Amino acid sequence: MEALDIDISGMAGALIEHSMVISNFLIKAGSQVQDSICRVFGDNVQYKWIAGGEEKIVIPDVSINCRFKQRRGNSFFNNPRFVMEVLSPSTESYDRGKKMELYRQQEIDEYWIVDWRKRQIEIYVLDYEDNMPKYYLWKTVINNNKDELKMVHFQNVVIKFDDLFDGIDYEPEMEE
Repeated sequence: MEALDIDISGMAGALIEHSMVISNFLIKAGSQVQDSICRVFGDNVQYKWIAGGEEKIVIPDVSINCRFKQRRGNSFFNNPRFVMEVLSPSTESYDRGKKMELYRQQEIDEYWIVDWRKRQIEIYVLDYEDNMPKYYLWKTVINNNKDELKMVHFQNVVIKFDDLFDGIDYEPEMEE
């Protein structure tokens, strides 16, 4: 079994703001799907898939899975419908590269990349080109268009921009 090549030690020192974004999403979305067949999961579950003939393991920051009974322990063997990754300096290239590619190959319907430092959400949706899955940037949401934040595939779940970044008082340092 091959694990994805991410430096786990680099993740150990994630800043509290990273965890706050995840917690904020879990609280808001989790309470809204509790009476449905779907559940919201944090970064304590993993997905195991076969990709390129090899088993791959990935641990998203947040996922929404509507077939969550297909699991062993903390491992799912199916695909979530939604995945969110919160960027950290040590994981950004991985989240935008290999991890995004694996999500595309597994045909995850919706992928959010959240940058808490920039207070920005990139929303990618899956579509097909020549019968091949492909992600398209549907929308980038920042403070100026924060009222446009919505989930594409879970339209009844409302996540407000200010709620997602609640408690984060980070101000980007001015470059000299």
